[in-house]
Amino acid sequence: MKNLFGVSGKVAVVTGGSRGIGAMIARGFVENGVKTYITARKEKELRATEQELAAIGECIAIPSDLSSVAGVTAFAAAVSALEDKLHILVNNAGATWGADLDTFPESGWDKTMDLNVKSMFFLTQQMLPALRTAGTDENPARVINIGSINGITHPHMNNYAYSASKAAVHHLTQHLGADLAPQGINVNGIAPGFFPSKMTAHLLDHEVEMGAMFPCGRLGNAEDAAGTAIYLSSRASSWMTGHVLVLDGGAVALAG
Repeated sequence: MKNLFGVSGKVAVVTGGSRGIGAMIARGFVENGVKTYITARKEKELRATEQELAAIGECIAIPSDLSSVAGVTAFAAAVSALEDKLHILVNNAGATWGADLDTFPESGWDKTMDLNVKSMFFLTQQMLPALRTAGTDENPARVINIGSINGITHPHMNNYAYSASKAAVHHLTQHLGADLAPQGINVNGIAPGFFPSKMTAHLLDHEVEMGAMFPCGRLGNAEDAAGTAIYLSSRASSWMTGHVLVLDGGAVALAG
């Protein structure tokens, strides 16, 4: 029963890894001995995170724009040129858009759906050869899709495309989890609640008061995000696939 949560020596990719939950997960991997590739569209921000994490372990940044299939293909090729095995793929890159229902634009809908769902699917598809090579019966390769509690309960915001996209991510996780497990790849998801990030910054003017609204009495932090991802990447979760872990301090239970 020793080392059930060990991930040292594995290779991971974290999309949207320059900030927010992606950077939290990447740091957790790097600090626990995982060679971690991070990607994001804004190169300056990505390089700053790379420099910070490379000071404590192996972190390599590959700038990319995953909003199109062409961008996904280019990024997958860049990773495959460096690694023939990929033990962990964290599909975290995402976007949101807020607008009134009567005026919600097609451009906002398409941008959100393309990055949150379409690119997630096609990057997983592109990385299948490396994931299959890494996976074993005892310790499968892992795909971790980042969803959201907004895909489970009413978000009480006008982020229609975002909530719909995250519900799609959750269902896609179940579908891929069943299809890929026989190939040595487990697919699970995380549905985060409110974590401090650029995406949630407009909601965090009163962070302490907001955290007190949830049963656990606070917002999520880096240890929460990284710890959940490490569990889903370790031997401890080898018999788990097609599920979404809700990481929200009790918000969904309270809404229930």
